[in-house]
Amino acid sequence: MGSSFGTVLKISTFGESHGGGVGAVIEGCPPRLPLSLADIQIELDRRRPGQSHLTTQRQEADQVEILSGVFEGYTTGVPIGVLVRNKDARPAAYEHLKGLYRPSHADYTYEAKYGHRNWQGSGRASARETIGRVAAGAVARKLLSAVGEVEIVAWVCQVGKITGHIDSETVTRVAVEEHATRCPDPGVRDTMATAITNARRDGDSLGGVVACVVRGVPPGLGDPVFDRFEADLAKAMLSLPAVKGFEIGSGFGGVLLRGSEHNDLFDTDPDGKIRTRTNYSGGVQGGITNGENIFFRVAFKPTATISRSQETRNRDGDSVVFAGKGRHDPCVVPRAVPMVEAMCCLVLADHFLRQRTVDLLPPL
Repeated sequence: MGSSFGTVLKISTFGESHGGGVGAVIEGCPPRLPLSLADIQIELDRRRPGQSHLTTQRQEADQVEILSGVFEGYTTGVPIGVLVRNKDARPAAYEHLKGLYRPSHADYTYEAKYGHRNWQGSGRASARETIGRVAAGAVARKLLSAVGEVEIVAWVCQVGKITGHIDSETVTRVAVEEHATRCPDPGVRDTMATAITNARRDGDSLGGVVACVVRGVPPGLGDPVFDRFEADLAKAMLSLPAVKGFEIGSGFGGVLLRGSEHNDLFDTDPDGKIRTRTNYSGGVQGGITNGENIFFRVAFKPTATISRSQETRNRDGDSVVFAGKGRHDPCVVPRAVPMVEAMCCLVLADHFLRQRTVDLLPPL
């Protein structure tokens, strides 16, 4: 329960931060899709720890293994199993957490739910669980490349109070990957890096916002009412560790406009294709994609583990002074970019496959 996602393309992730390894089982991927270790590894390399001075210094190569579902370079149609073994786990470093509840962590809630919890790091609640998601997202991205010209680009648009200004119509993955912050705005990315470094120096952390644009999505993806495209997208993003907010298109800013200003009026392009003049809807209307770029933003809270001393409580309810130890990101958003893209790829690929059942018969 709670570890699976998707309808036709379905993933189940497994593993814990300081256990033997983490990974995923991917069901519903069609056969005969070209798939290699390199297709998955390139995405895992973007999310792995220790890639810059702005991230956790845990040293993990995150080398992926494909255990099943791929033969002679092609998917076979059976479940795909992927595994990344933990190499730099230090479970003993967390022994002091056995009897206390860290502020804003899942320690208390997991214990309240299960009556027993893994106190080694954050266990299942650790962002290391997202390795399985990113690996599965790489498979979904490969599937998307086989069915159309879909492009997914995510980037850091805000760290703390520092906001970048990026054109979602033109931003590229190359520009995003140029800097350790993964912010493609040259005017603010060094300031962002300094702010993250200063927060770590102060024993503190920062939150931020990741934006994402999806280009080349055809109209018609998504289902009415409960399976609206943006609803599935929201669930995907809100399931990521540390996420506290999601908005699509104009989002909360749309409340400042009147309907006459906010409505996306229809037009036609030079080829006679139906388009909208604006895109306040963020590419989705009535829960179904309309062919415009999908644009959304995801808010990440400040990292909960900080080295600054804080008061908390232990199992007996006694007051305890706690200071975080271990290796943690002072700001999660630079490494969250590939996680956001991965979950977006999974939603898109799942809805592409679901749409195939609708398109069995020719239109009237």
